[in-house]
Amino acid sequence: MKYCVGIDLGSTTTKAVILGESGEILGRGITNSRSNYKVACDVALGEALINARFALAEIGLEQAGVAGEIGRRMLAALERGFREQQYLAQLRALESTIGSFLDPESAGALAMSNGGSKKLASAAEGILQQMVAETPALYAEGASRKSDFFRDLAGSRYLKLAEHAARELHVSFDRLAGLFDKAILEVENLSFGEENFAVHANAALAAMDDKDPTFGRIVEEVAGIQLDRARGVGTGYGRRTLPFPKEQIRSEILCHGLGAHAMFPATRTVLDIGGQDTKAIQVDDAGIVTSFQMNDRCAAGCGRYLGYIADEMNVGVHELGPIACQSTRPVRINSTCTVFAGAELRERLSLGEKREDILAGLHRAIILRAMSLLARSGGVADQFTFTGGVAKNDAAVGALRGLVNENYGDVQMNISPDSIYTGALGAALFARREWREDGNPAEQAAATGEQA
Repeated sequence: MKYCVGIDLGSTTTKAVILGESGEILGRGITNSRSNYKVACDVALGEALINARFALAEIGLEQAGVAGEIGRRMLAALERGFREQQYLAQLRALESTIGSFLDPESAGALAMSNGGSKKLASAAEGILQQMVAETPALYAEGASRKSDFFRDLAGSRYLKLAEHAARELHVSFDRLAGLFDKAILEVENLSFGEENFAVHANAALAAMDDKDPTFGRIVEEVAGIQLDRARGVGTGYGRRTLPFPKEQIRSEILCHGLGAHAMFPATRTVLDIGGQDTKAIQVDDAGIVTSFQMNDRCAAGCGRYLGYIADEMNVGVHELGPIACQSTRPVRINSTCTVFAGAELRERLSLGEKREDILAGLHRAIILRAMSLLARSGGVADQFTFTGGVAKNDAAVGALRGLVNENYGDVQMNISPDSIYTGALGAALFARREWREDGNPAEQAAATGEQA
């Protein structure tokens, strides 16, 4: 089976979208962006291919007549089991890497006395064993996870257990934390993706209690499907360092415009607030960009700024929106300069301002910057589409909706649950367009009514 892929290498996350031979979205994948951009692209693509195989399994179930609630339940159980197996494989790699740092005979071993090494190794081993034991509960039905990225999931739990080990076993917390920080850089650059689909899927299948006999056959068939890339296009903030030939790289402005149009065909204005930049884009009825404005010189007004604020408040970025939504009297923020973000935040808190009111004011200030870009690009036309990671922040969405209505009237605002993939989708559409121009066998067959 042939596919086209678009990869959006952003400053914080790398996204991939796979289109099937008929142009349908088969899979989406996302991972943390790394210093090694090729690895980030490979991991995102691998996750998209895994997602595509689950989509193909769903199609297979429908064709076999195992659909509805039963099919959805089995697929959900299979995916939870698959992710559990994937997480366990990553934990084993983390344990092996940490062990190599503590092995006195290893070239990369940390310098310390043999006694200190053994004590630290014992503490680290105990932490990782407990993390392995907790894994089934982490992926149990109904379990809530704050992130699906291994670094975030494992890092959060490892550091909490390291704090306990430091108190109980009288070992250095800093050394334990340092082990993780050093090891995760290596583990993140290993592949645990699509090439292991059959292994992880079979293990997950074996652990399932309630499954239709047809289900195993379909999973086996899906695992054996050969997925071949027909064409790929890359875009994003890091596009100049993408491991793609120059002719296969497209402007993120063009990709976001086309991707937003594909999601919402009536879109005329697009606002993308990503990790490192903000883009205000105007498109025509074909998704072609007619004008744009972009802020990529300053981190204020984008996701990176929210990351700085979250660090200052010692909360996760995902917690900022819910906290800000509790505000009853937003604070007026005069400056959103990232350099002075910490100082301004501390000053506001020292004056007795509530953190939810401060955060509400900060979200409004960020959106005011975006409104300025929108005005310079040509304003807001109906329909208006909001994309990027910040589109998942309810406080930012609320502030944007209010300001758009205040300045441009009752404009329909579109936000897709998959808005973070907009740029990758646009890149995939460009890839498919090129493939069609070169002669897509599936489309040629559709045109003549023959088998591709």
